[in-house]
Amino acid sequence: MAEVFGTFILVFFGCGAAVLMGAQIGFHGIAVAFGLSIVAAAYGLGTLSGAQLNPAVSLGFLLSGRMSSSDFVTYVIAQLIGATLGALVVMLIAQGQPDYSVAVNGLGQYGYGTGYNGSYNLTAALIFEFVAPLVFVTVILGATQSDSPAGFAGLAIGLTLVAIHLVGINVTGVSVNPARSFGPPSSSTARHWRICGSSSWRPWLVARWQAFCTAWASPGRTTPSRPATEAIRTSPKGPSRMAPFLFPRPRLNLPHDRTPV
Repeated sequence: MAEVFGTFILVFFGCGAAVLMGAQIGFHGIAVAFGLSIVAAAYGLGTLSGAQLNPAVSLGFLLSGRMSSSDFVTYVIAQLIGATLGALVVMLIAQGQPDYSVAVNGLGQYGYGTGYNGSYNLTAALIFEFVAPLVFVTVILGATQSDSPAGFAGLAIGLTLVAIHLVGINVTGVSVNPARSFGPPSSSTARHWRICGSSSWRPWLVARWQAFCTAWASPGRTTPSRPATEAIRTSPKGPSRMAPFLFPRPRLNLPHDRTPV
């Protein structure tokens, strides 16, 4: 459930900002909303599931030997469900405005071509959606290495996502995340395919390419991850370190311990 809720937060904050407040806050505000969603999920849910929130990130951890195949499948399914639920909630809120139409206004989904933001072509969209996830997952895996500063990974990753959106919102709306690509279009199919073209394979080509290329190009395939956040627990023994961020925590023999979703 943690991955479901975490991906829900990502889509609800990010796409919600684009749909409900886009005219007021512009691209800069939308970029910050996406980054803050990662920070919130990382520090709020990192001890439960690792708060990966992204099939491309999960694939990077799978290919780096830091996640099992069964966990990978479970995480991806949870992420797709969370993204869809987040988009549905945004749609329900947006429909409270009289002049809103999901077919016309959409749900903050990514796209390219004439009529979408800067009207960049497919080649430009593919280049951006390869380079941006490559940078993103490189930062994630680097920030969670054993010799990285403790407690700052969530902030570094969130700020990286802000920067990626500042560069690419005008190009593709920024996917960088197959789950984020899946959620909004699943609730506004007509506009999404009108923007992206009549062939339904194009958005999934971007999503699959970004996931696999990012995972294979990511560093540290055999380097263990380290805890990326710290929590102060009130106890006679003082501070204790949280479980690794962006990676499933080890099992503990405690009554409240639960297996990550």
